[in-house]
Amino acid sequence: MHEMLASLIHWYLEALDQGGYWLIGLLMAMESSILPVPSEFVIPPAAYLAHSKGTFTLTGIVIAGTVGSWVGASVMYWASYLIGRPLLMKYGRYVMITPEKIQQAEAWSSHYGMVGVFISRLLPVIRHLIGIPAGVVRMHFGWYSLATILGSSMALLDGTPLELTVRELELLTALAERHDRIVSREELYRVVWGEPYRKSDRS
Repeated sequence: MHEMLASLIHWYLEALDQGGYWLIGLLMAMESSILPVPSEFVIPPAAYLAHSKGTFTLTGIVIAGTVGSWVGASVMYWASYLIGRPLLMKYGRYVMITPEKIQQAEAWSSHYGMVGVFISRLLPVIRHLIGIPAGVVRMHFGWYSLATILGSSMALLDGTPLELTVRELELLTALAERHDRIVSREELYRVVWGEPYRKSDRS
């Protein structure tokens, strides 16, 4: 297994020399759809080449990855927009989209809206599927695209995919639920940490 992974990475590094930013964009488009291409496989090797050989720039990697993510997410959006929920629920399992995943993404999308699309771009599982409920409920494509682009670019700003911890996700979720008002530090501690805020001697 280790040898297979090593040979796969070696192949990808050589392919990057030929495909360049186009290959990064293509693989990130696949990563943002239902195809099982992890961004952890796509971005770090490109960032390695940027640092070691100067083949790429980190800015170029972020732009290529963001555009690719938007293309893949747009395909998911329009496919769901045109096909509709009933067909997806019935036949989605044949392309690895189970009813449970659809319902999970729908609940997230309906509860958080555009903010949910933005946050979902930072989450390993949800980001692949958020285009489905957005297309089904016919969210405004412009706002969907804006949230996708902002979330995707933020996730790749340092050249590596950003993964949130459970606590970070809870914090972002709490802020998203209260996006229409100012949230105090005390309230965040109570909601996220489950305990009252205690001011330290250093603050």
